Amino acid sequence: MQTHLAPPFKGTPDGDEAEAILRKCVHCGFCTATCPTYQLLGDELDGPRGRIYLIKRVLEGETPTRATQTHLDRCLTCRNCESTCPSGVQYGHLVDIGRKIVDEAVPRPPLERATRWALKEGLPSPLFAPAMKLGQAVRGLLPAAVQAKVPPRQDAGEWPTRTHARQMVLLAGCVQPAMSPNINAATARVLDAAGIQTVVAQQAGCCGAVRFHLNDHDGGKAQMRANVDAWWPMLEAGAEAIVMNASGCGVTVKEYGHILRHEPAYAEKAARVSAATRDLSELLPELVEALKTRIEAPAGTVAYHPPCTLQHGQKLRGGVEAGLRALGFDIRTSPAEAHLCCGSAGTYSVLQPELAKALRDRKLANLDATQPQQIVSANIGCITHLQSGTGLPVRHWVELLDEALAAA
Repeated sequence: MQTHLAPPFKGTPDGDEAEAILRKCVHCGFCTATCPTYQLLGDELDGPRGRIYLIKRVLEGETPTRATQTHLDRCLTCRNCESTCPSGVQYGHLVDIGRKIVDEAVPRPPLERATRWALKEGLPSPLFAPAMKLGQAVRGLLPAAVQAKVPPRQDAGEWPTRTHARQMVLLAGCVQPAMSPNINAATARVLDAAGIQTVVAQQAGCCGAVRFHLNDHDGGKAQMRANVDAWWPMLEAGAEAIVMNASGCGVTVKEYGHILRHEPAYAEKAARVSAATRDLSELLPELVEALKTRIEAPAGTVAYHPPCTLQHGQKLRGGVEAGLRALGFDIRTSPAEAHLCCGSAGTYSVLQPELAKALRDRKLANLDATQPQQIVSANIGCITHLQSGTGLPVRHWVELLDEALAAA
């Protein structure tokens, strides 16, 4: 695809990257067949090929419009299209660049600006936890739409106190400790049972994805640099890995090296952080060996939803199912559309509620076909979003292991 960048994009880091990505695209349309929003709306401009066309036109000098912005906003950034692209187009990077450029040129309505500001400032804020606690205290009085975003208060149980020669760093996350604190505690207990000590850098905060994907690239990069600074002494002291039990955070941290590659003070450190980052599922083969004689899986079918950030963003497929089956769990994925997004996608379920709800209900209908007793996933956003549409319990898969260990 020939692209002739117009000023001020030509010769800039974003422009050069976008041009290199666009050059790979042959406009074949394979991506359209697996795009969730195209499946729902049937509009070419609400699929990857159409959005690539819009971004290309803007980079070539065409003035973007509110319609351009809307079509880019509707993208989930699920990166399903990357899994099906025969040319290896890095669409996720391209749409981040395109959205930023369009947002700088197209003013948003006041309410939309206020909502996006509240999300990017509020979710990573230290005030989020007390606000969530207050919401949980009055949960029964909240409107249904808000109540769906406020899970009931959860007891996390105790954090293990044993020390081990092997240490791994865990990113606590920005919303997970307040919304579902048991996920982090269960992770620490399961790793402890396998002889691995879990440590948390208190100075580390949000992975940066919330700000970055809401087009505040500078704010997102500042959070990324702060995390690199927090984790660097731990890596230097011998920590084996930085463990992610939220796949949305994991895909972002694995891209720190790419995102900060032009910053001399951080490029090398960020690349090492990315290389040291492991999704918790990548440790499952090791956990199976350590725990297989200590776990007796309970009866009952468990439906598993693999998050897009795991199967398409990190390209990790099948590991959770294989590991849990090896430990005796009856784990099943949906017989249809297991590759499609559930509609959570970070802040998407807030900003695009109608599309998000349609994708959630579609996902739950497919998961229900397995006749499960419960549903598990690997990302706090997916877990909360799916739980808002079903009476079945929706949990993180590591909580299954933790519970089975406690019952043994």
